[in-house]
Amino acid sequence: MATYRYRAATLSGQLRTGTLQGASTEDALSRIRGLGLMPIEAVVLNESGSEKKNVRPGTATRTAVARAFSELAVLLGAGLTLDRALRICIDNLTDRVTHAEFERLSSRVKEGVALSVAIQESKGVLPPLASAMAEAGEASGTLEISLAKLAEMLERGEILRQTIVSALVYPAILVFIAISVILIMLLWIVPQFESLFSSSPAKLPPMTMAIIAASHLLKNWGLIALVALAAAVIGGIQIAKRPAVRLWLDTTVLALPLFGSIVRKAETARFSRTLGSLVDGGVPLPVALSIAGRTMLNTNMSQAAKRVAVGLKEGGGLSRPLQDTGIFPPIAMSFMRTGEETARLGTMLQRLADVLDRDVRTAIDRAVSVLTPAITVVMGALVALVIASIMSGILGFNDLAMGP
Repeated sequence: MATYRYRAATLSGQLRTGTLQGASTEDALSRIRGLGLMPIEAVVLNESGSEKKNVRPGTATRTAVARAFSELAVLLGAGLTLDRALRICIDNLTDRVTHAEFERLSSRVKEGVALSVAIQESKGVLPPLASAMAEAGEASGTLEISLAKLAEMLERGEILRQTIVSALVYPAILVFIAISVILIMLLWIVPQFESLFSSSPAKLPPMTMAIIAASHLLKNWGLIALVALAAAVIGGIQIAKRPAVRLWLDTTVLALPLFGSIVRKAETARFSRTLGSLVDGGVPLPVALSIAGRTMLNTNMSQAAKRVAVGLKEGGGLSRPLQDTGIFPPIAMSFMRTGEETARLGTMLQRLADVLDRDVRTAIDRAVSVLTPAITVVMGALVALVIASIMSGILGFNDLAMGP
């Protein structure tokens, strides 16, 4: 018997957490349902009482998972049994992590375990959203439709992620080139001219002396500074993992003038698309809100959604409690309010996600279009400063040599 930490919702929409014993995840979920609760997750604890660490899938794995669910939806729609459809998907998978995960799903399904339960047993390879969508599809008898929506959401999320990464590649290359050029000039080029100036260092211009001093400082202390910087970065990453520090950082990010708005819209888009799909799939709103809140990476926004989920009653409004948090963008409240008034909340949430995704892409393109020339100008100015310092020293040395 293993110990499981669970999160579940009551019939009134309130969240409950606790621990219980179970022979397997399926047994733990059955015990949770026996308590009159709707399970959201059940995570097995290790001997020390902490949750077993999840695997963080890479880009290839996330893409493979989205494609596998899309193919699985098509096969189920064609009339194949779930077991047969899973075997075909496995044969077409080339990503090692995804292949092993779907092998596990196939084995669990053969044992008679529901697909949603088997997905919930995943250790981070499959997102929590996948289990909720599968459970909604199983309950309504439209598993292939739910899996198709899931695949579409995963693909959209990965496309947006790749768009952001691709937009930042060119500025990152420019920064790397700029730092490399400046280091080469200070470590190799400036020392070549230093011997020329050594005969009369007191007569050198202040700017030239400053560049030479910077070269000496880099040669003597550069390696130590690099090690100290690496240690500081590693230490900072470890400190940032602490819940209180992570919450403070995420709150600070949202307050930034430009970047904060981009993060706010991107997180709201992910939240809205997940919530809309779950609502359309028949998942109760409090449970759907709790699951959608877990998909957000910003802990401040995620905790705000969880607080709303805790206080949300079955059949209650959504837009007003979210607006009271003061975190989500005003446009989101407008779409949600319209969805509630027209009884088309899921559809309006999907449209909101599309609008916010488009706004995020536009904002990133504008930011990159400004950042790229700014980096180029700064790089050129620094290189010109080093060259001007050397040339002023050479001219001053020549004037001294030609003087009376």
